[in-house]
Amino acid sequence: MQEKILVLDFGGQYNQLIARRVREHRVYAEIKPFRAISTREIVEQGYKGVIFTGGPNSVYDPQSPHYDPAILDAGIPILGICYGDQLIAHMAGGEIRAARSSGEYGKVALRVEDDALFGGVPTESVCWMSHSDYIAQPPQSFRVIARTDKCPCAAMCDERRKIYGVQFHPEVLHTEYGKQMLNNFLFAICGCKGDWQMDDFVQHAVERYRVELAGKRVLCALSGGVDSSVAAVLLHRAIGSNLTCVFVDHGLLRKGEGDFVERTFRERFEMNLIRVDARERFLSKLAGVVEPERKRKIIGEEFIRVFEEQSQRIGKVDVLVQGTIYPDVIESGAGDASVIKSHHNVGGLPDAIEFDEIVEPLRDLFKDEVREAGIRLGIPRDLVWRQPFPGPGLAVRVIGEITEDKLAALREADAIFREEVAAAGADTMTDQYFAVLTDLRSVGVMGDARTYGYTVALRAVTTDDFMTADWTRLPYDVLARASSRITNEVAQINRVVYDVTSKPPATVEWE
Repeated sequence: MQEKILVLDFGGQYNQLIARRVREHRVYAEIKPFRAISTREIVEQGYKGVIFTGGPNSVYDPQSPHYDPAILDAGIPILGICYGDQLIAHMAGGEIRAARSSGEYGKVALRVEDDALFGGVPTESVCWMSHSDYIAQPPQSFRVIARTDKCPCAAMCDERRKIYGVQFHPEVLHTEYGKQMLNNFLFAICGCKGDWQMDDFVQHAVERYRVELAGKRVLCALSGGVDSSVAAVLLHRAIGSNLTCVFVDHGLLRKGEGDFVERTFRERFEMNLIRVDARERFLSKLAGVVEPERKRKIIGEEFIRVFEEQSQRIGKVDVLVQGTIYPDVIESGAGDASVIKSHHNVGGLPDAIEFDEIVEPLRDLFKDEVREAGIRLGIPRDLVWRQPFPGPGLAVRVIGEITEDKLAALREADAIFREEVAAAGADTMTDQYFAVLTDLRSVGVMGDARTYGYTVALRAVTTDDFMTADWTRLPYDVLARASSRITNEVAQINRVVYDVTSKPPATVEWE
């Protein structure tokens, strides 16, 4: 049986990052809301260890998330992080208090004792804290194994039961030796082997869907982006001609993208592909709409309606396949997380759909893992490493009302920017780069004449998981060439700006 770690979600902001860090150690991690699985099920499903995540609540609040204390005696190693640490202390009889002055936030000096969790970690290092409550008195069977100036119990353990708690966040890069601590928990404490490979995921997924979808007719929502492309090839590997891919050209694609997608999947993969020209349909539905969430909801519903119509034309279709990935699920409000923005294939789905089943084979993967799966499936690198593109397309890169003229201007500006970045070899510096047409118009001067044109914002980010991102420091000369070409070649645009905001507080896309 595949070894796996359970990340038990209590609503914290870094929960998905915890799972990703575990997978970086070649140990498979699953995230489940604390309400979704019982202690008995955890034992029966054979998890090698459990990680309690952080969360925004106080454990002494009766309305805060709690869990069955029996988990502490289930014989499974546990690591509690932040709120998870306090929850362990609370369940085991410790005392939690609110800080009398301020809590601890940001980088903090940490002092650790010799312990299995801190093997290879210096006595003093830096950790990342984010808490206003603290453990004033650890439970009787626990001993304190780390401290900070403000936190008398920055980490604790019950070695006999292999239960550990840390008040800080080892999963974030700001914790100097966080990776080593997680390594120690996985291997020294849980006894993991670290033999999970993406090949395992691909093989298991293909075998699973070959059995589950046997005899069923399946429709894949193909946008041509990385996620839906990998989902399509994976399902094609599993069920062959029982899969039909529907590529909806909604009029919101990048320059030349529709033809590229059709050519790639018809000629390279020899798939059953239907290209639907729905440009007029989508743009009429979006006419006059300026609110971002409304745009996404309209596009999500219209996508489903197009797929339903196509399924009726080709005969009874049982299953809809989507390229949903884990960041889509989180941002759309999975579990106890807040909705950041609805993705058309998650929160953007209408309440009533005509398919018996929706299959999302990549739902638990991060973007870099999706790319790795694509390589394992034999998808050419030039497709796997294409620029990420949101399902709603340019609708979320045109701020305000969407018109044909605005879309035409953005397509040209975006193509120019991508050409200049690639020509300079700067595409290796950044993980995603694109242009946004703002709703701002300003006065300019060209050829001694006054202009009143749109402002384009250029965006480039560096990230390893797309859950957090930093703005990319592209060379000034690349930005200068892109700006010059855009303002000279795209008549509607007379001003170019560069977005220097990280995620958070911003998102990668503007809408």
